Amino acid sequence: VQLQASGGGLVQAGGSLRLSCAASVRTFDNYYMAWFRQAPGKERELVAGISWGGGSTYYADSVRGRFTISRDNAKNTVYLQMNSLKPEDTAVYYCAAGLRGLGPLVGGYGVDYWGKGTQVTVSS
Repeated sequence: VQLQASGGGLVQAGGSLRLSCAASVRTFDNYYMAWFRQAPGKERELVAGISWGGGSTYYADSVRGRFTISRDNAKNTVYLQMNSLKPEDTAVYYCAAGLRGLGPLVGGYGVDYWGKGTQVTVSS
């Protein structure tokens, strides 16, 4: 499975970005998907996760109400809509896929595949 993230860039505080992660796998709808991020000097942290059918989602407290995770199984793609961005959202964002359930995935121990990151920079 290969995961290709895109959509990062430079945006002013208060702005919006939408990240996309395209998966090269025939059984995409079997996978739970998530976004993680890693800021310089910090550990990688969960941003949001979504179940295989999209019916269940999970968000980190720091982004709840501002970010929305969604997926289009017909396009093998998961999205992260980021609104009201803050300088502290600056990080490399990674998408991740797992088969063991949403809980293990968002807990970080159920990741089977990582994508390459995309940089998001929010200026103040």
